[in-house]
Amino acid sequence: MAAHVSVLLDECIEWLNIRPEGVYVDGTLGLGGHSEEIAKRLSTGRLIAIDQDETAIARSRERLAPWQDRITFVHDNFRNLSAILDRTGVDKADGMLFDLGVSSPQLDEGERGFSYMKDAPLDMRMDQSAALTAAEVVNTWPEEELRRILRDYGEERYAKNIAAAIVRRREQKSVESTLELVDIIKSAMPGAALREKQHPAKRSFQALRIAVNDELGAERDMLLTAMDRLRPGGRLCVISFHSLEDRIVKTAIREKENGCTCPPDFPVCVCGFRQTMKTVTKPITAGEEELRRNPRSRSARLRVAERL
Repeated sequence: MAAHVSVLLDECIEWLNIRPEGVYVDGTLGLGGHSEEIAKRLSTGRLIAIDQDETAIARSRERLAPWQDRITFVHDNFRNLSAILDRTGVDKADGMLFDLGVSSPQLDEGERGFSYMKDAPLDMRMDQSAALTAAEVVNTWPEEELRRILRDYGEERYAKNIAAAIVRRREQKSVESTLELVDIIKSAMPGAALREKQHPAKRSFQALRIAVNDELGAERDMLLTAMDRLRPGGRLCVISFHSLEDRIVKTAIREKENGCTCPPDFPVCVCGFRQTMKTVTKPITAGEEELRRNPRSRSARLRVAERL
């Protein structure tokens, strides 16, 4: 397994502004890189570490063993954040961190089906106990729905062609593996697109991953809940990896920061909006040193907001 590198680690820890006695949430535990740095800084404080991937939790438990007395591990989807906080006895947190990308181990371990570089069954489930797989989406969803997710979730220019190619192939035999799907995607794209620097299947695989795990709707609801469950002065740090996710993060923060719906010419607000969050820094991207160490950080963007 390739070494795991936590993206924008130093920046996240700096902007979380961790207090030793505080309560913090790592909503996307992964292999525990961010959680480790949070836990190290706690004394009487507490960390709620959440992941929907049981394999990630098992591995991170080993890494975080020296600080286990201050960590509560939770196997759940962050879409259930409110219920998770309720059952762990957390009313308000001092900081929350969410890394919305797919972790390096999930990409590197071929059997998970996230990578377009390795042959594997079409899976793409973050939570291995979930029912829906990428194979079901590819082989059973209507052509129009395939086109929609490729266009909306992957921002794929050739969504119509790719969806049609998938349907033609599955009429002959089911599409079962990642590299089989990659070949179908390539066959539907013009030569100029195949010569672009970005892998031709990247956008389509992103779209399928989002669809399988219902990521976008879950992310917006989770972010709104997270901001409501911060105490005054608490920080929200969110790392996203593509424009759709970043737009959701930006919009959710803006809803709590500047959600007044009154017409611009009204002299005073009458809609009842009350600002509860403020952005505390411009979006942060990886520096040159991190890019050298971890090329996957190139598309990462960190947004930080504080509860008023």
